[in-house]
Amino acid sequence: MLDRHSLFWKLAILLVGFCLLMIGLSYTWGRHMETQNAFLSEPARQLLRGYAAEAERAWRSGGRAGLDQWVGEMHQRERGWVGVLDSNLRPLDSATLRPDIMQRLTRLRSVDWPMSRRSVDQPWLRIPFPGAPEQGMLVIELPERLNPGQYRVLWRVVTNGIIPGLFTLLLCVGLYRMLIVPLNQLREQANAWRADQLSARLDPRTIARHDELGELARAFDQMADRLQGTVALQQQMLRDLSHEMRTPLSRLRVACDGETDLQGLRERLAREVDCMQQLVEGTLQLAWQDAERAPMNLEPIQVQALWELLAEDASYESGWSPARLRCELPASCWVQGNLNYLAQALENLLRNAIRHSPADGLVRLGGQREGNHWWLWLEDEGRGVAEEDLERIFAPFSRLDGSRPGDGGFGLGLSIARSAIQRQGGTLWAENGKRGLRLWMRLPVHEPAAREQGDKRPQRPPYSV
Repeated sequence: MLDRHSLFWKLAILLVGFCLLMIGLSYTWGRHMETQNAFLSEPARQLLRGYAAEAERAWRSGGRAGLDQWVGEMHQRERGWVGVLDSNLRPLDSATLRPDIMQRLTRLRSVDWPMSRRSVDQPWLRIPFPGAPEQGMLVIELPERLNPGQYRVLWRVVTNGIIPGLFTLLLCVGLYRMLIVPLNQLREQANAWRADQLSARLDPRTIARHDELGELARAFDQMADRLQGTVALQQQMLRDLSHEMRTPLSRLRVACDGETDLQGLRERLAREVDCMQQLVEGTLQLAWQDAERAPMNLEPIQVQALWELLAEDASYESGWSPARLRCELPASCWVQGNLNYLAQALENLLRNAIRHSPADGLVRLGGQREGNHWWLWLEDEGRGVAEEDLERIFAPFSRLDGSRPGDGGFGLGLSIARSAIQRQGGTLWAENGKRGLRLWMRLPVHEPAAREQGDKRPQRPPYSV
């Protein structure tokens, strides 16, 4: 369905406006020029009126003989028929009017009238005496050199060729700026990607457009951001993974060279292999989550029941009492998400909170509903982190030495948790609470039926972390 910002409407308005402009120009300007070219020029009118004044003076000064002399002189000055007549079309000189001349005298024109070019003969004009129009007039066949429209061909070329050509050129420029320039920018960005220049971006004016090309430009820039982020993450993960692998490999080499107790060597090998396996699995899992973009299967999840399962496993692994892992969420807290991903994210957050909490600390899960989302938080009782590091803790292999008590892990848990939350349409961020670090999650609400709330509880999710 076309919206009001569609490129179709812009092109339609541009082309319809251009056609109407050409039609209006052809009609008005062409008609104007044709009309202008049909009239005598002002110098030609003044010349003919001057001839009439001369005829009037010749008639007043010399009568019929004076007119005969003046007409004879006019035949030497202008080619064509010349005569001086009264108001009844009778000659004032001694000329005799033949029938064909009488017929032409019935079609006389004034100097202010348009000169018709339909006939092959030159038009005949009547110019009254300036001093006594009722006493006589000059009748003269229009000299060819005074014909109007001498630049008729030129004006037709200008009107029908040059001006429409200029407007067509302007139309092409408009179409080029509207269509070709954004496409050229897209091509340049694609060529920049091919040259490994992943930071290249489109012109903000193209991105700000509201039509289909603007949507395509925004999709290109989002794809560029995604591609640049993926490549940067992969490069960073390769660097970090190679760095992290050096430590256990070095310990293995030292143990192989210096360990004399076979049993101790086996235990050392087992620990280091488990360490490297955990590192590789966490890295691959983070990379897979970042690359996977298939549609996710979402389902209703009761967060309280899921927390009970995770707290039971965490208590067994850490030796913490279940009473120290408190859930302050109501049973009505249902969210729409993926059970495997949400359980994975919560378990990573829970393990991180336990690892960085004091020996007698508490870990609490709470939240509140706002509109169509649940705002969940998980808080420990550690010292928190510096404000400038609240975002950095989600980076892969990020460990803030000395910022929080305790150690262990490779700095992948929070990165995997954020990626898992984002994959199901949520967000995850951190802030310092009253007791320690507070991790916030924003997830969409699910509205279960009454029977669903009372009967359905999530089973242990088939995930592995």
